Amino acid sequence: MKSTDLNIELLKSSSIGLVLSGGGVRGMAHIGLIKAMEEYELSADVVSGSSVGALVGALYANGNSVDEMLAFFKETPLFKYNFLTILKPGFIDTDRYFDIFRGYFSENSFESLQKKLHVVATNLQQGEQTFFSNGELIGPLLASAALPPVFSPVELNGQLYADGGIMNNFPSEPVREKVDFLIGSNVSTVGGLEKSDLKNSWQITGRVTGLMIYANNQKKLKTCNLLLEFRELEKIGVLDRKGIEKAYQIGYDYGMRKLGESITDK
Repeated sequence: MKSTDLNIELLKSSSIGLVLSGGGVRGMAHIGLIKAMEEYELSADVVSGSSVGALVGALYANGNSVDEMLAFFKETPLFKYNFLTILKPGFIDTDRYFDIFRGYFSENSFESLQKKLHVVATNLQQGEQTFFSNGELIGPLLASAALPPVFSPVELNGQLYADGGIMNNFPSEPVREKVDFLIGSNVSTVGGLEKSDLKNSWQITGRVTGLMIYANNQKKLKTCNLLLEFRELEKIGVLDRKGIEKAYQIGYDYGMRKLGESITDK
């Protein structure tokens, strides 16, 4: 099925996969897209996510509403003084978020979710990506979103795991062959910059990292039947909580426009 002139009734009767990239606060655009999908009466059967995409995907698979998803990110503190640590390799102790997540995922298992969910995290010791889709839920979610060096790695089964985006920022692998139609939401885009945007080491590092991540995922992005990339998100900082509503609105507006351009009633 191609992404142009889609028949809405045919699409509703097809199995749909949704892949959500990492990208920090920019990932609120994923929630905007989900809202747009709901307005077109479209629902994904299988979801795969990395980093913030894993968190949004888990809330979506859990049956949480769009308002509840936004509340999760608004109410969960990114930086809390009593979460700071000098005992772990990270400024913030990721494990301290467990109880907050438990408030949303009380059963703490993939099997309790309403949709099939795949989450990717990076095994720092073995230097490889690991997909999680069964058993304990909260540990893999925390690991997938544990961006170094801000958040400490998470220990799972005796191994240290960190942000899934380190090795796989667009985890389409578990979904691609299992659905009729694949929707991709990529909030880690790269566009042109002015020289003034690259005037210090921090900006250069961020730019290089962004280019590497985007280059590594280009082939996978092209396998989507419908791909959404949100260029307007580039001016929103990855950890800028003030950008939550703006990123959500960008995702909703572009999602509605893109779906409207692609779907027909015929």
